[in-house]
Amino acid sequence: MKKIVKFAKNNYETALYIGVIALLTLALIKPEIQLEQKVNNYLLVADVSQSMNAEDEKLNNQAVSRLAYTRQMMKKIVETSACGTYISVGIFASDNVALLITPLEVCANYDVITDTISHLEWRMAWKGNSRLSFAVKAAENIFDSLNVPAQMLFFTDGDEAPRVNVTIKQDLTGIQMGKNFVFVGVGDTKKVPVPRFNAANKRVGFWPINDNNNAGAVGVTYADTSQDEPDPPVASAEYDRFLSQLEDDYLKSLAADIKASYIKGQDTPEFYAFVQQQKPAASFVTAYSIRWIYLVSALILVLLTFLPNMIVRLFKSKDALVNT
Repeated sequence: MKKIVKFAKNNYETALYIGVIALLTLALIKPEIQLEQKVNNYLLVADVSQSMNAEDEKLNNQAVSRLAYTRQMMKKIVETSACGTYISVGIFASDNVALLITPLEVCANYDVITDTISHLEWRMAWKGNSRLSFAVKAAENIFDSLNVPAQMLFFTDGDEAPRVNVTIKQDLTGIQMGKNFVFVGVGDTKKVPVPRFNAANKRVGFWPINDNNNAGAVGVTYADTSQDEPDPPVASAEYDRFLSQLEDDYLKSLAADIKASYIKGQDTPEFYAFVQQQKPAASFVTAYSIRWIYLVSALILVLLTFLPNMIVRLFKSKDALVNT
């Protein structure tokens, strides 16, 4: 028995310390493993046409624009998404959709995603007018370009300019992404005036009725600041203001055309629960950090170096009891 105790005491600690060094080395050079799993992959698209500047939503009991409310909902979706979820962000203007960031893992890229959302504004639009039926086809092209399935959440008030009619409405029967597409309505069904801003993003009044063909978007004058002399035309009186509202019936109709879904966007737990309940849309090879496993194992081995002394003390205690 004494020989066993002596051997353990002389070699046990050495073996354990070698194990500790090996684990710490692995923690430094191979802290991750690759695993394939089904994950939620969201493409968040924001309508940045000027009708989204209408102030008929509320945050903290303060009136805010539809676009500000959209930013809040997008950020909350990011915040409530579990690690391993992927997020991409795009914008809609005129008849097209542009992708700002490709799918990024939410925890590793939280600051990048939320900062991108924070900077969404009407001046990002590149062209006047706003045609959602055309944008649906453009969104499908973006959807296909991701190379992985995604749940697309399209935040919009549904306010088109010029107004949709049979001559400009697109045939959407060939759209195949309906099961992965959700229109998120933003705004109130009560009509409100649309603020107008100059090229420096300074509010100068409200859109007049005679300019309503551009009220749903940026307008042709945005890129040419020389036409702001000193500012773009605004409504001269309350009766002259162009009015906008959430066109939820139109959005429901578009959703039905492509077999998609529609939901009223709300800054509520129920809305975010609806988003998170969407089925996993993609299969990703995800990197998982296992550094903590190496570090905890190394700590356990360090603690085990005290085991020989504990064994010796145990036998000494037994011998003392026997001698008494």
